[in-house]
Amino acid sequence: MEKFTRITGIAAPFPRANVDTDTILPKEFLKTVTRGGLGQNLFDELRYTADGAEKPDFILNRAPFRAARILLAGDNFGCGSSREHAVWALRDFGIRVIIAPAFADIFYNNCFRNGLLPVMLDPLPLADLTRRAETGTDKTLTVDLGDCTISGDGMARLSFTIEPFRRRCLLEGLDEIALSLQNEAAIEAFEAARASRQPWLAGPITVSDCVKGKKP
Repeated sequence: MEKFTRITGIAAPFPRANVDTDTILPKEFLKTVTRGGLGQNLFDELRYTADGAEKPDFILNRAPFRAARILLAGDNFGCGSSREHAVWALRDFGIRVIIAPAFADIFYNNCFRNGLLPVMLDPLPLADLTRRAETGTDKTLTVDLGDCTISGDGMARLSFTIEPFRRRCLLEGLDEIALSLQNEAAIEAFEAARASRQPWLAGPITVSDCVKGKKP
């Protein structure tokens, strides 16, 4: 998983509450098992007309927000079904940070598994960030996971909190597999000891093995 330390980029205001995962990525795009290419269908029904033309008033169809790295979202972002594809689509589009008052639990967990930082921020400071992005005062923000801050030109630095284990995993680029491999030596030692104690677990058992008294 790609490490996350600090992101500086365009912040797109999208203060809609209760945006569900079907809005983020409609169900017809869930057929793939790979993570690439889903960004073009992010917010598909909001971004495109029925014939596939872009809707010019949607925020991610407007410059400079086409290149957004940060999404300023509304309350309960990512509710609905548990589809991990929604997070894949956000990452594939280029979003690395979502700032919202609150997230749906499963979506929140999926973000960390895929190197996307979900930041929970109180409604008042988030409303100020959204207003600044909408009015053009400051469309660029820096989100630093090292010191857990959000900053931008002409604004007071904001702080946020992330559970230490999740923060470490993002900073070091560790997913569940990478975490397990940190204990590879201990895992191999356990398997070797078990194979010595219970060799019948190391492979298929034949009739001859059973005759010799090996347990099935």
